[in-house]
Amino acid sequence: MASLTKTQVMIMAATAGIAVANVYYSQPILGAIAQSFHITAEKAGSMSVLSQVGYGIGLFFLTPVGDMIERKKLILYLQGGLIAALLLIAFAPNVYVLFAGSLLIGVFSVVAQVILPMAASLVKENRGKVVGQIFTGLLVGILVARVFSGFITNWLGWHYVYMLSAGLVLGTAVLMQADFPSTPERFSGTYAGLLKSTVAQLGRFSLLRRAALTGMLAFGTLSAFWVTLTFYLSDAPFHYSPSQIGLFGLLAAAGALIAPVFGKLADKGTPHRSLLFSTGITLVSILVLKLAPGLVAAIWVTVILMDIGVQATQVTNIALIYSLDHTANSRINTVYMTSYFIGGAVGSFAAIQVYHAGGWPWATTLMVLLSVAALMNAFTLQPKNNIASI
Repeated sequence: MASLTKTQVMIMAATAGIAVANVYYSQPILGAIAQSFHITAEKAGSMSVLSQVGYGIGLFFLTPVGDMIERKKLILYLQGGLIAALLLIAFAPNVYVLFAGSLLIGVFSVVAQVILPMAASLVKENRGKVVGQIFTGLLVGILVARVFSGFITNWLGWHYVYMLSAGLVLGTAVLMQADFPSTPERFSGTYAGLLKSTVAQLGRFSLLRRAALTGMLAFGTLSAFWVTLTFYLSDAPFHYSPSQIGLFGLLAAAGALIAPVFGKLADKGTPHRSLLFSTGITLVSILVLKLAPGLVAAIWVTVILMDIGVQATQVTNIALIYSLDHTANSRINTVYMTSYFIGGAVGSFAAIQVYHAGGWPWATTLMVLLSVAALMNAFTLQPKNNIASI
């Protein structure tokens, strides 16, 4: 089996982070985009929903191809499409092109979900640790995205966020194609057969089904929080600017830093404990928000705890599912991550509707319900030595 150097792992982590960041750039700058196109902030919030829906589409229809063709080639194609989508948003003449570009950004940002199974296929020892390191890069990309877009919008305007991102994607495209290990093709059937096989993975492993549901609920909670937090902080009594809202993303850095720790725990065979801990932290983070409404300090605590909880849940789940069948990593990853981002899209959509109907109190109640469901589902995962047989 091939191996990865530390430099190659770093390149993978940076590429994944820069790609997935594009899904989140819009969140702290929805107000600025709304003003630019003379629409409401709630309507501009559709950008976030469309990007996540697009991500789900790309996950199901594009990432399984990583089990069929050379993953380096697939990554290059996806990065090319992502650059085109970013430029489409940057120069969008109307809101319809803006929304179309948002959907396409989601579709092609699945580069990160080709890289993760690629890494898992190239390492044998410490798979959870390596996956955790790459996922840390992905998380840093998500967190920095909010800060980056907020500051660039304040300095240059929101259009430059997407132009600069296109340049970053181009840079990582060059790095990923230069002296990088290739992975062998494994699936020899048709594309239709590949998609059928992808769906079949859900029936093969009960662990995959439970992990997918836990991830869906956890990410739904996180997405509901971030998309409504923008509206909440932009309005009275805060009236925060996009750059100020973006700074809240820095508080979530703790979630990224702790991610590799949970990858190591999964390698050691303690996934059940990790999932109970991580889903429990997510619930506590929302309860803090409910018990201290209107306090900025409570929001700070929630941002930190929620990102730790959700990201730890994600890393543990990913380390587990990559132990099921290494010859089908892309397809297994597709099932899990499609569910994960469907949860994010549904969480964002539901939160926007609930916030419009009942404001921040209703939105936080929705988050509590989602996090309670995730914790309850985590109890269905029982610790076993051979996780592939669960």
